[in-house]
Amino acid sequence: MTTHTRTPMRTKRWTLRLDLFEEGDTTKVHAVLDTGDTRLETRTDARRNPHDPPVPEIGDEYAAARALIDLGHQLLRAGRTDSAANEPSTTT
Repeated sequence: MTTHTRTPMRTKRWTLRLDLFEEGDTTKVHAVLDTGDTRLETRTDARRNPHDPPVPEIGDEYAAARALIDLGHQLLRAGRTDSAANEPSTTT
């Protein structure tokens, strides 16, 4: 008879905070991702094209998207670094 050991389910909560600031035709974002183990942050901005109508939501969307993309790149780099640090040593 074979018995299977079940690994308990693991649940974690990551917190993402986006603070948006408008200064004239520029929307700035300060974004923080807290994983409980790691804290990543970035600051990005978006400037309205002078030919576009002044719609603040559009600047919010562009600036926030840029912040999320940057956090994604940081998270991928952190994963690669952690993965490399946890590879078994091949020295004899």
